[in-house]
Amino acid sequence: MNTQTITPTSARQREAAAPTAEKPVRDHTLALTLSYNGAPFSGFARQPGQLTVQGDLEDALHLLFKRDVETTCAGRTDAGVHALGQVVSFDVDDVDLGGRSLPSLRRSLNALTHDAISVREVEPKKLGFSARFDAQAREYHYHLCVDSTSPIFMKDFSWFVPGGLDVSAMEVASQYLLGEHDFKSFCLAASAEGKPTNRNIREISFHPETVLGENILAIKVVGNAFLHSMVRTIVGTLVMVGRGQRPASWVAEVLEARERQAAGENAPAQGLVFWRVIY
Repeated sequence: MNTQTITPTSARQREAAAPTAEKPVRDHTLALTLSYNGAPFSGFARQPGQLTVQGDLEDALHLLFKRDVETTCAGRTDAGVHALGQVVSFDVDDVDLGGRSLPSLRRSLNALTHDAISVREVEPKKLGFSARFDAQAREYHYHLCVDSTSPIFMKDFSWFVPGGLDVSAMEVASQYLLGEHDFKSFCLAASAEGKPTNRNIREISFHPETVLGENILAIKVVGNAFLHSMVRTIVGTLVMVGRGQRPASWVAEVLEARERQAAGENAPAQGLVFWRVIY
């Protein structure tokens, strides 16, 4: 844990970073590592009249610093999606910090944010660091409960898929998705309009786990970035292969179609966890 107090910025350093008309230049950039249970939230991004992770966090920062604080996250999560290692960056002044240590700031944020949010770490970063644009890759884990009876402990954190899955077929199918492709078939159609849909997937792997006595298949997906609902659609498509509803080679056809209707269902939000960000 970082116990330091940030050193105030010198006048020379302030002058070196000339302010713009749109946004004042601050003295420091901080990064938070957040965990959250996504169930109470309408996603990460602030939305008017809705409880969101960003909205709740920015409200807490406003209470602390007595001003609006604009935050940037490594990757927006949908309603109901959880996070273990979401990263959020924002800029502050020496006056904002007022001599606070980073552990003190972490404690204050945990006291002010929703009970479903945990600020795990507060770190100083190079001025101008962006949780989003400086990220090299994002890692997600999707949890399938593969028991014959519905889960109790993992009910709110997995998709119950009884009846057995052919994991070997899912592994073969996942190979078609590795590398850079146009993932338009795996994206919520409305959000893909007029936007680039190429992404690079570096890993899809399958990990049997036992959590509180319940049998879980965790699907790890690592890529440079993800489209809206992309991981959940990948999982829904692979589950169709695992159930024997489609052959593994069908995934190549789904990619080629560049049509959302060609892919499998959107796996339920509660099984997905934004695991970590790679910088």
